[in-house]
Amino acid sequence: MVISMKIRDLLAAESIRLNGAADGKKDALDKMVALMAKSGKINDVETYRKGVYAREEESTTGIGEGIAIPHCKSKAVSRPGLAAMVVNEGVEFDALDGEKVHLIFLIAAPDTEDNVHLDVLSKLSVLLMDENFTASLRKAESVEEFLQVIDEAETERDAGEPKKDESKVDSDKLILAVTGCPTGIAHTYMEAEALEKKAKELGCRIKVETRGSGGAKNVLTKAEIAEADGIIVAADTKVPMERFAGKPVIQCKVADGISKAEELLNKAVSGNIPLYKADKAEDISGGEEGKDSVGHRIYTHLMNGVSHMLPFVVGGGILIAIAFLIDGFAVDLNALSLEERQNFGTITEAAALFKGIGSVAFGFMLPILAGFIAMSIADRPGLAVGFVGGSIAANGTSGFLGALAAGFLAGYLVLFLKKALEKLPKSLDGLKPVLLYPLIGIFFIGVIMMFVVEPPIGALNTLMNNGLNGLNGASAIFLGALLGGMMSVDMVGPVNKAAYVFGTASIAAGNYNIMAAVMIGGMVPPIAIALATVFFKKKFTAEERKAGPTNFIMGLSFITEGAIPFAASDPLRVIPACVVGSAIAGALSMAFQCTLMAPHGGIFVFPTVTNPLLYLVALAAGAAVGCVLLGLLKKEAVKS
Repeated sequence: MVISMKIRDLLAAESIRLNGAADGKKDALDKMVALMAKSGKINDVETYRKGVYAREEESTTGIGEGIAIPHCKSKAVSRPGLAAMVVNEGVEFDALDGEKVHLIFLIAAPDTEDNVHLDVLSKLSVLLMDENFTASLRKAESVEEFLQVIDEAETERDAGEPKKDESKVDSDKLILAVTGCPTGIAHTYMEAEALEKKAKELGCRIKVETRGSGGAKNVLTKAEIAEADGIIVAADTKVPMERFAGKPVIQCKVADGISKAEELLNKAVSGNIPLYKADKAEDISGGEEGKDSVGHRIYTHLMNGVSHMLPFVVGGGILIAIAFLIDGFAVDLNALSLEERQNFGTITEAAALFKGIGSVAFGFMLPILAGFIAMSIADRPGLAVGFVGGSIAANGTSGFLGALAAGFLAGYLVLFLKKALEKLPKSLDGLKPVLLYPLIGIFFIGVIMMFVVEPPIGALNTLMNNGLNGLNGASAIFLGALLGGMMSVDMVGPVNKAAYVFGTASIAAGNYNIMAAVMIGGMVPPIAIALATVFFKKKFTAEERKAGPTNFIMGLSFITEGAIPFAASDPLRVIPACVVGSAIAGALSMAFQCTLMAPHGGIFVFPTVTNPLLYLVALAAGAAVGCVLLGLLKKEAVKS
């Protein structure tokens, strides 16, 4: 049974639709799920549908050349299956080459250890790389003819498979590759086929390791790695990288292995690619080719600290904001003495409870930031050293800037210690991470922070906070416009994160007006886009118009990411419109002297905003300007 399994065994006649039609990508996916359900292989259609959508959000399954292979591995699948649809007029599918999709195969894979069907699915994926095969499928006039085309192509391929490697010995150049997509069902094998096919045309030898759902296949050996002239790691999933230390390596997204196969192979054989340094195992998720730039590595380390810090900032910050809110409702602020006002947020017992818990969580912000920056640089031994450096900054005067410095200094200090102590006897290897690195590292980071970092950065931090506290009039408005605009420049990229981290650090320093400008700047883009899809419908595709209203909710919840798909499809028009709208909102927030004590939450934390009505006015004005600019700048969309 296992050996004789064919594509036909997975593709039922009732799950094939010729002369199909779809109004956009969502409609196409829904129709494919309905076709799959007809085969009786899905035990929970809605769960399976959500799984298909979730996979599509990771990256498009429109691979180009008019083909899409959506897929889902789920417990909602009782038996492996396929569904197929030919769309003669084509459907917009966010394909890699931007073209409409005419042939869709949907894959259903059960979430079990029995993966005998994966070889069949990978075979179909490879067949779809053949233009003659896909053309024959599109021309099929009946379901029977459609299935016959598949049977003939599969039989021909099975008969010719043993001769596959004979063409790889024409050159003395050996290229190795590793492919793997998050699901590991289709793209992994299509990418391997694309690289092998192009390598044959270029006359070079190649071996491709595939890391699919069934595990790693065709694994590269030590001897092959040693002989290789170049290595291509085209994967959106974790790949063991230490084995490639000292070899020229190109790292890229899984989609590039399909659409840029020739370009990658030419670069691999050129010898003009950097050597890979394996400090530790890495997660390859669409990284840049070759070794990361210095700027990108610094950003990666910083974001590791920020991502671990944010839960403490958000959770603790909102609890503190609730404490202020409780006291605000319970007492008359005007009737309080100066001393009582300084204790605002702890006057009532309920407020004091929230404030106490929130302050503890918020107090971890800087140590966590520094600790995980250091850990990103030097692995686990850097965590304790960075944590101590961040704590010194938090308890001193250098604050956020000092914690940033502590994180990077601690990370590189531990790297230095690793090199300095590597010649010690091997019998001491077990003591290094638990005794030597923390003992020496914590002592030196303490000395550096107290005598080198704290004095100048502490003075700078104090000067900056005093300056921010004294901002008024045009200066405050300009700062609000700058921070608000930064939130829209790259939608949760480094510029956005810089503005957000500055806002959260300002909360800790007591400058609540800055966080208000930052949050409103991040709320504007999704809301402006949602408004534009309503008032300027001709400027958006049918699929974009359907997705538009959800951006109202995302924008009001301070989830700027909702704007990313629209910005990615038309960055030169969408981003400037959003930046101007966000800048206006940030400027008005400052002009209206709005403050915000919570670092996140959107409309759900508006009760903690000073001048909430004017804050809403600022938000509405920024979103309206962004909407109008989108209507003016965007071109009419192609109907879909």
